[in-house]
Amino acid sequence: MSALRSTAAARPLPRTGRPGATPAPRPTLTALPGGATERGARSRLELVRAPLHARSRVPFLVVCMSVLGLALLCALLVNTTMAQNSYEMSGLRREVGQVEQDTQRLQALVRDQEAALHDTARRYGMVESPAPGMIRLADGAVVLGAEEGAGQ
Repeated sequence: MSALRSTAAARPLPRTGRPGATPAPRPTLTALPGGATERGARSRLELVRAPLHARSRVPFLVVCMSVLGLALLCALLVNTTMAQNSYEMSGLRREVGQVEQDTQRLQALVRDQEAALHDTARRYGMVESPAPGMIRLADGAVVLGAEEGAGQ
């Protein structure tokens, strides 16, 4: 029922003239020169070309190519720098390994010399002291190990 009401409300009401009023006469239509009758039987709609764009795409392409070129150049620069740093790092690792080997060799030599110190001292005629002492450099006095402040 509501559908009937909505369609009835959507329809326009018929025009009724005022009682006693007569409609005004319409002017007659005349063809203007250059109209459809002179052009032949062609349709009134014709294909029209779009206006040419005033802006060129060349600057945009130049900017895009420049950005692309800079990105490639930056990637090449970063790659080259990383390769150079890698070579330097491998050289430094090799050097660190050599220093570690030298350090181990020298530490082994010191351990061997410490073990042979007692025998080398006896060969030179030295004997072990029962009470070791130290010489104070300030006044040249001999300080025994049992004395107070000997380690200072």
